[in-house]
Amino acid sequence: MALHSVSGRWKLGLLLALATAGFWATLPIALKVAVQEVDVITLTWFRFSFAALGLGLWLQLRGGFARFAELGRRQWGWLSLAALMLIGNYVFYLLGLDYTTPANAQLIIQLAPLLMAIGGIFVFKERFSLGQWLGLALVALGMWWFFSDQLDQVGGARYTFGVWMIVVAALVWAIYALIQKQLLLYLSSPLILCFIYAVAAVGLLPFASPAALLRLDQGQWLALLYCALNTLAAYGAFAEALAHWEASRVSVVLALTPLLTLLSMELAQWWLPGLVAPESLGWLGVLGALSVVLGSAITSLLGRRRAG
Repeated sequence: MALHSVSGRWKLGLLLALATAGFWATLPIALKVAVQEVDVITLTWFRFSFAALGLGLWLQLRGGFARFAELGRRQWGWLSLAALMLIGNYVFYLLGLDYTTPANAQLIIQLAPLLMAIGGIFVFKERFSLGQWLGLALVALGMWWFFSDQLDQVGGARYTFGVWMIVVAALVWAIYALIQKQLLLYLSSPLILCFIYAVAAVGLLPFASPAALLRLDQGQWLALLYCALNTLAAYGAFAEALAHWEASRVSVVLALTPLLTLLSMELAQWWLPGLVAPESLGWLGVLGALSVVLGSAITSLLGRRRAG
């Protein structure tokens, strides 16, 4: 079976991966605000519906959806599975976020790019040098330090439940990402994403409560709209990053997201005090976050020359 290969434009891939990390770093803050009045399913349905309409209109103006007619049964099966996995990621992540804080959620969800990196190595035969393996190990160690710190700072059954929900979200996201990378052989990333968004919008509608959106105040509407726009921007950048750079390289850049989330939380507290609850970090948590960033930098920099 033919496997997708990258374009070799690693600089563009790196820039797109960094943009994705920035979008995802600010997303949980907006989600935390929006979910105060809207249930998880309705919020997810709105984001997918907004993205499906926006991207669908853009694609129609650029030539439509003729490429779908060329797909075989196997490709349709992979496309459907990718949609199911991404829907699961959105729902499980929001469930977990409701029981923990933005920085906690973003740190734990870093299991997703780690799993994607491992999948990229075994499925797409991507290569890691010894130095890159050490960098990846530093990322994993940092995640463990941060998690241990939060168990001491927060703990409790609610936190544990939230952690497990986000672990599931990470697993299904990694599966989705690897499937999407393979689908780039047959479809452009916007076509793949538009199909996924449309399937999710239709599939979640029977379980959503659109009338709940009428209860939102101006600030919550702004947060909801940012979440919807973030869906288009973040996944568009992510999908294009995979087209230009190896999945394992993209994944370690995305490990910067927790540190960017902590920075976003501090800025939010400074600009709009009380918007979200402040993070509670001990010295081990800070060390863990720095370890994640350092490990990401080591792995990305060592991979630069070999990335093309």
